[in-house]
Amino acid sequence: MTPNPWDAEAATFDEQPDHGLKDPAVRRAWADLLLPLMPAPNSKVVDVGCGTGSLSLLLAEAGHDVRGIDSSAAMLDVAREKAKGAVDFRQGDAADPPIGETYDVVLSRHVLWAMPDPGAALEKWVKLLDPDGRLILIEGRWFTGAGLTPADCRALVEAYRREADLRMLDDPALWGREIDDERYLLLSRH
Repeated sequence: MTPNPWDAEAATFDEQPDHGLKDPAVRRAWADLLLPLMPAPNSKVVDVGCGTGSLSLLLAEAGHDVRGIDSSAAMLDVAREKAKGAVDFRQGDAADPPIGETYDVVLSRHVLWAMPDPGAALEKWVKLLDPDGRLILIEGRWFTGAGLTPADCRALVEAYRREADLRMLDDPALWGREIDDERYLLLSRH
């Protein structure tokens, strides 16, 4: 079995302000961004490619029923330690989550751009949504040239959904610092 490259990142992953959400101001910025996007109290959320589970935990602490999926056992160990049972974390491929039920929200942060076939992953994620479910993608086009442009991400979503509202995420409060790349949130309600 091939080692998961993300396992080696798990021990230090949360040191980035936007990964660990340890800084209260950064955590509050993410809460202010995401909580108003939830369709209702106690929404069922799946966080695909959840990493160390910081966003999963943030939503669970706000009262949502959250499941986190990640391929890295080491990342999930960190996530489980942080969440202390508040989130149902499962190991599996984010591109093809090992779950059968549907959700009010499918959330993904900085995952779609790294998929070998983003369109195929997105098609599976859309199938996880209840009829009125919301797709929330946080993506970017990094200063290195990697990533997805907002237009490319929107086109991927519009292949499966009628709506793809874009919001640029250039507020340093979200990242704990100024950024020089293109980061955004794409919300699809239909």
